[in-house]
Amino acid sequence: MLASKAVDGAISDYLFRAKKSIDGLVDDEAVKISLKNSVDLCVGALKSGGKIMLMGNGGSAADAQHIAGELVSRFMFDRPGLSSIALTTDTSILTAVGNDYGYEKLFSRQISALGRNGDILIGYSTSGTSPNILAGFNAAKEIGISCIGFTGMKTDKMEGLCDEIIRVPSVSTPHIQEGHLVLGHALCAMIERIMFDEAK
Repeated sequence: MLASKAVDGAISDYLFRAKKSIDGLVDDEAVKISLKNSVDLCVGALKSGGKIMLMGNGGSAADAQHIAGELVSRFMFDRPGLSSIALTTDTSILTAVGNDYGYEKLFSRQISALGRNGDILIGYSTSGTSPNILAGFNAAKEIGISCIGFTGMKTDKMEGLCDEIIRVPSVSTPHIQEGHLVLGHALCAMIERIMFDEAK
């Protein structure tokens, strides 16, 4: 086998650190409060005919698409689709905006075009400093869109731009991303349960 005992140890070490990060979510009351408040915001918007928009860069773009897919299709059980769109998927829009206005406006331009008062914007940034994410939140606030930020413990630049900030208690980008996936799934599960009368 090509993998050595040193690699075996490194794998165990990585998994241990990932587990420690996820365990930290269970014990973090601030995370649970922010998540609960985010569920309330999303359910309120959906029940009022609004939609959930999601944005992120790189791995966080994949998170945005993943959660939009869970909401539009299904998560834990069959039910009607929930109105959600990832702002990371239309290559013609992304390349046109990037080319004509610059990468920083990648999301704000879409939000200004597609967003409506009463919608929700979820933005992922492990650093909390991504200029296009912060610009997206600014554009959303101008329209009256409630904002939810997913980030880690690296910065507080989302403060004042988001109605709720869900912070994974870590400064490690991979572990923050792993936490975002778990928290995104929890968000989907709670939205689904409440929207459909906790029937499942």
